[in-house]
Amino acid sequence: MRIASFNINGVKARLPRLLEWLAETRPAVACLQEIKTQDEGFPAAEFEAIGYRAIWHGQKGFNGVAILADGTAPQEVLRGLPGDPDDQQARYLEADIAGLGGAGSAIRVVNLYLPNGNPQPGPKFDYKLAWMRRLRARLSELLASEMPCVVVGDFNVIPNDSDTWSVRAMEHDALMQPASRDAYARLLHDGWTDAIATLNPRGGVWTFWDYQAGAWQRDHGFRIDHALLSPECADRLVAAGVDKAHRGRDKASDHAPVWVELT
Repeated sequence: MRIASFNINGVKARLPRLLEWLAETRPAVACLQEIKTQDEGFPAAEFEAIGYRAIWHGQKGFNGVAILADGTAPQEVLRGLPGDPDDQQARYLEADIAGLGGAGSAIRVVNLYLPNGNPQPGPKFDYKLAWMRRLRARLSELLASEMPCVVVGDFNVIPNDSDTWSVRAMEHDALMQPASRDAYARLLHDGWTDAIATLNPRGGVWTFWDYQAGAWQRDHGFRIDHALLSPECADRLVAAGVDKAHRGRDKASDHAPVWVELT
């Protein structure tokens, strides 16, 4: 069973590449970030035509997340991250996917697009850290429920020095600030397993390459797209990886899909 995450950087602009990826890899669940469309503009019919049912949380021109499931309808649990009633940014979606948990039960899937935080210091970085505190509170509730849960998305955090091609190039970026890393590490200390890091302890795995300065051609990337597993899912982990080749295709997203496979 494969659960995947893909920052698509505009679902309409990348639709041919997205449909291509779904056809080639056929994940049971595909979580999308940065769909960049209002709810009424989401191309649900295109996914239904190839067997995927979807739910989505859109926003005009920015942000936006969606969850696609192969052959079944995701059952929405939560739209928007709790903790700040004034936060209107479309960055969080939580759903149950029937039949994927132990003994055929549901598995909880969380799809998130964490704030970038640049420039830092400043209000955008403050928002990022506050959002991460709210995320930790919600994920603690999910851990306490003891249900199988997978949390995927663009976290906009480079967790370790080994997760970037150049520490010097990124040292002043919000993605790699000590406060960002500390907030991410606290999630792991709470009991979540970083699937990619667990299976690639030496690092060197990238999920993002900027469009500028030949970053893709030079392999100047870093890892900011993650998959966190609850203890119930970590016990079922058999593989995790990045579909790197899709970043090199024509009119591709600047992110590559990441995925985990569970028994």
